[in-house]
Amino acid sequence: MMVLNQSGFDEILDYLDNSLSKLAQETLLNSEFQMEKNDLKQFLSHQYDVRLDNLLQRKSSSVHHLESGMKNKAIQRKQTLLEKIFSNS
Repeated sequence: MMVLNQSGFDEILDYLDNSLSKLAQETLLNSEFQMEKNDLKQFLSHQYDVRLDNLLQRKSSSVHHLESGMKNKAIQRKQTLLEKIFSNS
């Protein structure tokens, strides 16, 4: 099990922000994915969690092994990102 440092974790969160922003934009523009705003928010929230877990696994880590400060940072970044996405839509 690898312990992530703050800069490595920040890189993961930056990548995740970009990835989810692109997914949201593509989903909002694609007529095949027309869904209620709340459903889309739940979908993106779930995708954030899944992608975060996958990125951490690639670093031989997991959400369960993060320090509480890192967990809180991920939660705050997720909330901020979702608010940003839905304030622009």
